Amino acid sequence: MNAKYSVSERNARPRLDVQMSWWGMSGLADKMGTRTVEERVAAIAEAGFDGINGYIPPAEQQDRWRRLLERYGLSFSVNAYPKTAEDMDGFLAQAAAYGGIQHINIQVMTPFLVGEPAVGLLRELDRLSSEKGIPAFIETHRGTITQDLLRTLEYLDALKSLRLTADLSHYIVAGEMHTVSDEAEVLLGRIVRRAAAFHARVSNGEQVQVDVGENGEHPMMPHFKRWWGEGMRHWQSAAGPGDVLPFVVELGPPPYAITADEHAGRTAEIGDRWRQSLLLLRTIRGVWADAERERS
Repeated sequence: MNAKYSVSERNARPRLDVQMSWWGMSGLADKMGTRTVEERVAAIAEAGFDGINGYIPPAEQQDRWRRLLERYGLSFSVNAYPKTAEDMDGFLAQAAAYGGIQHINIQVMTPFLVGEPAVGLLRELDRLSSEKGIPAFIETHRGTITQDLLRTLEYLDALKSLRLTADLSHYIVAGEMHTVSDEAEVLLGRIVRRAAAFHARVSNGEQVQVDVGENGEHPMMPHFKRWWGEGMRHWQSAAGPGDVLPFVVELGPPPYAITADEHAGRTAEIGDRWRQSLLLLRTIRGVWADAERERS
């Protein structure tokens, strides 16, 4: 199931939609001079992002958010954190009431649920999403139902309709993959070929999120570009008119971002997350363009 744009765009060619994580804007207000919601949304739009990945706004803020998204022509996706099918059913009702949500990214907060009970829960979440008509994808994330790469692959074998939000940084750091083996390439390839969305963050196999350098010089960057490109090419091969591939730039604040003196209770970050976010935006668009050229 792929995210869709509006009815008027159903005949448009399949496209990439690069969103900025609202969580990723945390802690950047002083550096960017963007203290209000309006200023942050404007900065995201002016930087060239296509949309925002965030949360369903509280009732008193919903009109404000609708106006801002419409003003800048931004898409909007949200995150959900269910433990049960009932949790997800309630969230889907809220999402439907808000309206205009491109897709839901799900972190299933049951990290110790395994085997058939886990498959059953994922099957039910998939069913609920289909019934409500809101695309929802399961994120590959530590501390959730998909925290283990091998068990996630078992879920994919059991549930042919299951689609993922592929955040590969979690599997790279969990597997200490600073050296990427041939076996790892095969397994990660299976993940990206079932991805309906991606999150952009680079791990070095020891930290989940690293600064990749001003021009992406980090030695792990070619690996991530290769994996993203493989996922894009596979998605493009199956995409139809109006389909959209969401790709969220998601560089989190501390403790995701490495700090100089966390032990002292301070959070002086090493690196510039906003500049890194813009680098990832350019990189993702470049990988997409390369994937399109390779298929033409």
